[in-house]
Amino acid sequence: MLTRSTASAKPAEVENKWILIDAEGLVVGRLATIIANRLRGKHKTIFTPHVDCGDNVIVINAEKVRFTGNKATQKMYYRHTGYIGGIKEVRADKVLEGRFPERVLEKAVERMIPRGPLGRAQMRRLRIFKGAEHDHAAQAPELLDVAAMNRKNVAVAAAQTK
Repeated sequence: MLTRSTASAKPAEVENKWILIDAEGLVVGRLATIIANRLRGKHKTIFTPHVDCGDNVIVINAEKVRFTGNKATQKMYYRHTGYIGGIKEVRADKVLEGRFPERVLEKAVERMIPRGPLGRAQMRRLRIFKGAEHDHAAQAPELLDVAAMNRKNVAVAAAQTK
């Protein structure tokens, strides 16, 4: 009798690589899905949902990401102060122009990762920098060209001016 079983990855078997992504001109949502899949390890053949088998992801130029359509002016981010009636809202373009523009991409990825201890461990392997400089050169990250994966990944400047 032939028994079939699915191989399940063990934490000791997982090899984490370092990936570098240049976010300049890329669409936020499309970039966030690629980053989330890399953090979870869904691109690997040994993917196991309950094991942290993803890669370390470094994102540079996070302040140069783009929104499609009218999302830059219409999308709102909400937070609560903790007091009664203390809900605050800010537009997406104001966040990108503000002090911490990398939070737009961080929140987009965070909402695609499962909640809980495993998701928090996966989010710790994400490093986002607003400029072109990063302090992980010693890890020798391999460049992932997200713009070449699909033509829709890059927001066309002509479409933005319409």
